[in-house]
Amino acid sequence: MYAEERQQAIARQVATEGRLSVAQIAERFDVTTETVRRDLTALEGLGLVRRVHGGAVPGTALTTLELALGERDTANTEAKAGIARAALAQLPPAGASILLDAGSTTARFADALPAHHRLVVYTHAVSVAARLAGNPAVELHLLPGRVRPETQAAVGAVTVAAVGALRVDVAYLGANGVSADHGLSTPDSEEAATKRAFVAAAERVVALVDSSKVGVETAVRFAELDEVAALVTDAGIEPGARGALEKAGVEVVTA
Repeated sequence: MYAEERQQAIARQVATEGRLSVAQIAERFDVTTETVRRDLTALEGLGLVRRVHGGAVPGTALTTLELALGERDTANTEAKAGIARAALAQLPPAGASILLDAGSTTARFADALPAHHRLVVYTHAVSVAARLAGNPAVELHLLPGRVRPETQAAVGAVTVAAVGALRVDVAYLGANGVSADHGLSTPDSEEAATKRAFVAAAERVVALVDSSKVGVETAVRFAELDEVAALVTDAGIEPGARGALEKAGVEVVTA
């Protein structure tokens, strides 16, 4: 494996797992710890990771790295399942309408929706729609647009226009990054435009984000914190980050 290939793989694994030690990386890639430290220095210079004592965490710079949906779906699976279950407490009354974003955590939330709680659900995510198609309590609407392979979700002007015609009770959103300074963000501008339309269309916005994304900032902000009513995450969230979000008026719910 060439150095560039190894560094790209390291960046993806750090982004997926949230934190890796130098020793773990050295063992996985069968290289010396000195080589790992050089790789991490190079990746930090690109803003893809941040060096911490003994290892690395995802970069808090404006990161452009984006994992494909399949890779994200295998990361932090227990935490995401817990978030999905905890988010059920954020459901509106029966008969209400919701928007459901693309993403591995929102997909698990779709799986968790009860078969006895009637809802009108709008989504632009093919994988989310597939999970909901058999739920007898859901009146499902799949939004139009060009499907982006990385997220299996419709994006573009057609999608944004379709969302703009809606007014729903709650929008459930995923994010690649959440921070007190930068709000909710994602690396892709088309994804951001669709998420921004979701925010504008909803009476209430709930973010479903695992703790590895908290404190991370990616390139395009799609929501300010004052537009988000609640963030449902896992118990791994750092106390300082939680405090900053709550100070900004976001209700933080931990699974």
